[in-house]
Amino acid sequence: MIKIVAQNRRARFDYEVIDTVEAGILLTGQEVKSCRMGHIDLAGSYVSFFRNVPTLKQAKISPYPFASGLADYQPGRDRSLLLKKSELEKLKIATEQRGTTIIPLEVRAGKFIKVLLGLGRGRKRVDKRAAIKDREVKQKLRKGEEY
Repeated sequence: MIKIVAQNRRARFDYEVIDTVEAGILLTGQEVKSCRMGHIDLAGSYVSFFRNVPTLKQAKISPYPFASGLADYQPGRDRSLLLKKSELEKLKIATEQRGTTIIPLEVRAGKFIKVLLGLGRGRKRVDKRAAIKDREVKQKLRKGEEY
């Protein structure tokens, strides 16, 4: 059973998600336990390439409360992502285009901890307003009101 542990709700509002890819993430033991408890924050996080390795930056994983040796733990450290070679090449080519970026959309916990990455293009203010208006219209139609 796969459980969605954390979501980056702001990402779908700020970016138009073109494509999604699921990637593994390299974590320590206490980070895995903390993720399974839902103590991860994806707000403001993004993916960049460092020496041809995709790296998750600015994702904060709180320290596991029952672990020992937490004196030197850094919650916002960079974490390597694990992708297939074909997916890696596809993302690398896509990010070289102007205006596209890779953003983490959600973290899933099953047997392994996985990150759903979205290839996104930034939205302008006008697009965001249109998205808000569409959402409000859909809510009113669901409730049975007239708009």
